Amino acid sequence: MQTSLDELTKDVSGLVTLPDVFVRINRLLEDPDSNISDLAKTVSQDPSFTVRLLRIANSAFYGLSSTVDTVNKAVSIIGTGQIRNLALATSVAHSFAGLPNTLVSMEHFWRHSLYCALLARLLAQRTGGCDADAVFTAALLHDIGELVIFNRLPEQAKEALLMVLDSADELPVHIAEQQVMGFDHSHVGAKLAQQWQLPPMLCECIAHHHDVGAARHFPREVALVHIANILALMAEVHTTDLADVPAIDPHAWTVSGLTAETVVPATLEEVQQEIDDVEHLFFGG
Repeated sequence: MQTSLDELTKDVSGLVTLPDVFVRINRLLEDPDSNISDLAKTVSQDPSFTVRLLRIANSAFYGLSSTVDTVNKAVSIIGTGQIRNLALATSVAHSFAGLPNTLVSMEHFWRHSLYCALLARLLAQRTGGCDADAVFTAALLHDIGELVIFNRLPEQAKEALLMVLDSADELPVHIAEQQVMGFDHSHVGAKLAQQWQLPPMLCECIAHHHDVGAARHFPREVALVHIANILALMAEVHTTDLADVPAIDPHAWTVSGLTAETVVPATLEEVQQEIDDVEHLFFGG
């Protein structure tokens, strides 16, 4: 009997919970009476996140001219909204680390996600008009629904993956998932994001990164994540030929205001230079 999307995602927040530091930061940012000192105090209560935050703030990822040596300074310089994004981005992988699956390498999964995130940030910086760091977080989380499927529906997930491998025309994974299960990882991820009460932009990017035309409120951000997802596949196999990967939705180029000619070679070269250092920043000890 086929499992429905509602059945699959029922109590999924109990399967994977957001770290306390993110929940507390989120709560503070929703409180109009809170201030930077309150936020810094909350961050400081989580030693591991504090270390990651200061490490990232002092890295080439931000390229700040002065040393950031306190949480207060990090919050002031980086901004309260981006502190929330960083708490989410640096913590989700650790939350999923204990979620067993036998289908994919978690190292490969998160490296693809990080490629996608870095590329989306670079694309957002080039096009302007949206928060590049928030787009980074949306892209980092775009495939989280896959991890739930791998854990809760391993046989169906395996069947979908085999369909992809056996297809002569390189069937996209999300289409195979729809054919096997009636939904795909973007639907599952969107449900999870809603249960976590993530910001609407993140929810929409997770929900529609394979269906750019369905984006209603954040079409440019969704288009950037869609393009970055395909470019990440190119980065992983070290190609600059778009013919080697699934086609990018032409609508995504239109909405983003970018063109393949102007961004593909340059962003791929830049991301290959950044990936190892940023992987250590976000997923290192």
